[in-house]
Amino acid sequence: MRCRSASERFIFMIIWASSASRIAYCFVWRRERLGRAKAFILRPTNLLPPLASRRAWPAIQICNQMTPPNCAPSSMSSATKGGSLPTALSMQSNEKIARHVPATRQSLEQCGERLRDGKLVSFPTETVYGLGCHALDPVAVQKVFNAKERPLSDPLIVHVTDELDALNLWCASSDHINSSVNQPAGRESRNSIESQALRVLVKTFFPGPLTIVARARQDVPQIIMANTGYVACRSPSHPVARALIATAGVPIAAPSANKFGHVSPTLASHVLDDLGLEDVWVVDPSLGNDVDTQVQDSVCKVGVESTVAKIEMNPDDRGSITILRHGAISSQSIRDSLDRAALSQYFDVADSVKFTSEKTHNVAPGQTVKHYSPNVPCFMVSSSRQGSQPRPDLSDEERTVLSKSVIIDCGRRLSQYQECALAYRDLSSDCEPEMAAANIFETLRWSETVSGAERVFVPDMQLDPNESEEHALTLAVKDKLTRAASAVVVESFETSA
Repeated sequence: MRCRSASERFIFMIIWASSASRIAYCFVWRRERLGRAKAFILRPTNLLPPLASRRAWPAIQICNQMTPPNCAPSSMSSATKGGSLPTALSMQSNEKIARHVPATRQSLEQCGERLRDGKLVSFPTETVYGLGCHALDPVAVQKVFNAKERPLSDPLIVHVTDELDALNLWCASSDHINSSVNQPAGRESRNSIESQALRVLVKTFFPGPLTIVARARQDVPQIIMANTGYVACRSPSHPVARALIATAGVPIAAPSANKFGHVSPTLASHVLDDLGLEDVWVVDPSLGNDVDTQVQDSVCKVGVESTVAKIEMNPDDRGSITILRHGAISSQSIRDSLDRAALSQYFDVADSVKFTSEKTHNVAPGQTVKHYSPNVPCFMVSSSRQGSQPRPDLSDEERTVLSKSVIIDCGRRLSQYQECALAYRDLSSDCEPEMAAANIFETLRWSETVSGAERVFVPDMQLDPNESEEHALTLAVKDKLTRAASAVVVESFETSA
């Protein structure tokens, strides 16, 4: 129909707009981190085909009908809003597509097949839940980055069960293995100090919560290494994780199974909260388990990510082992293992934990300053405001702020403010490292669920050097709380602080 005059066009528009039976609305928003809607667009979709024929349409086709300049088609999905009647398409796009599966052998066989086919599977380890893919398939690895909304500057950790699989990933040890065929006993130990150290660390700490970073073989995909040339590898001790890797028959690259920067998951429900809209299977031993009858009591028992240690050699044949991320394995434990192997004279072992931006290409994960963060603004309370005074000296504004804030404590450092806070939890009132580490991520996620919470306060943990060396997990808890608060320390609870 063609309107020949302005009046005819005006009348046509009124008739078209009044035909309510022909108009449906589609709300499209860009899904940001944690599934929150940043902006949405309202537009008529009355010219779409019948519901039956558009049920399988991707949201991108609707978006392309009338895409404004600030609407990126590649990041669109459809959903309903307000009290509007949902279309079949909008209902489908909001449905969780992640699949919740048991840890039975039959289920793990299917999960292994998915991994071989380049698809994603989330599984429990002794540290946190991982989001796994075929480590040597760059296309599959890219799916992990997409699902997590993770920058390519943050590398992934390769998970294996066999010590030889780990040694074959690293340049020094793989070359040494290949060159040692048919050579006299003891010859290989003289060829490479680095290879000897790698073997000692693998033999001592695998399986377990230690990740080793070393120069990679040339055929290791650059995408899992953030183009640094160093690959991270560990062997998990959790029975379900080991059964899955064995069933898959391929090494599994697996960061934590959450949206990038959010709190790490220690339960299957945490994974589903973050990645429910992604094509991922989530293995949950509580749904069924014939791998190990004791496994339900030990899911993510450590509670924080593995220690990360980087090994490299200098031109003078002296090496360094650097702790890049704190976990359950201490630097002293690593020194002791080298000493028992008569290698301590060749290596300096030291901590070098960094706080970097998302743009920095790191050789190990967990280095960014904002990490493990709840979706409520989080701050560290200065040690000058910590203590156990029965009546804390607070201004009226501070009391108002605390009445809308959650306090996550450790060792009763902030207990004097408990009565003023909206909600309060202590990771461990005695500051027992294992308990605090096991509770930290679940408690950070709990803070997001407290109704009315506008802020989260955690203690700035000042540690005695001897205490931190003895208890590696204490350092890990401090690190996680620091990154949850983006390393921001406040001297006051006032909003202007």
